Amino acid sequence: MSRKEKQNQNQEEIIEKEKAEESVEVETENAVLEEDDPELLKIQIDKLKTDYLRAYADAENTKRRCAQEIEKNNKYAIADFAKNLLSVADNLHRAIDAVQKSEDNENCEALLKGVELTENELMKVFAKFGISKMDIIGTVFDPNFHQVIQEVEDEEKPAGTIIAELQTGYMINGRILREAMVVVTK
Repeated sequence: MSRKEKQNQNQEEIIEKEKAEESVEVETENAVLEEDDPELLKIQIDKLKTDYLRAYADAENTKRRCAQEIEKNNKYAIADFAKNLLSVADNLHRAIDAVQKSEDNENCEALLKGVELTENELMKVFAKFGISKMDIIGTVFDPNFHQVIQEVEDEEKPAGTIIAELQTGYMINGRILREAMVVVTK
């Protein structure tokens, strides 16, 4: 007899044993009911009520947990997709900065306007899905939201103040999507 066959046979024996135990319990309960003892009937009724209430509460808790899980999944389902789109947003912003810093700005005005409109449209779509930029310049460094790239001496501002942002951080529905890369004061 192979190992699998032995396991199947053992499982069948266990199932049959459980069925036999259940039938003994049912027979015992029926015997108690037949005695017509009001005390025993009351105890059984109370036990059944308690079992029912527990089962009902368990079902309600399961329903509530499932609803919360579904809501969370719906809210954050696009997080991976959105994370990939952040590089597009960064590149659009870099293109705008490059054109604005260019000395030949007059010839590039149409390009600049087109890129700005594209970036604005992307930001509207981000806002529609709960994705927002972090506004962090001048705030205190928080390792949960920021990644320090450089520390700079600055006696005018308290230590840990963010003075520059090298990469924009984003949130999705109140949860971090991408940390901001920042420069802070010592």
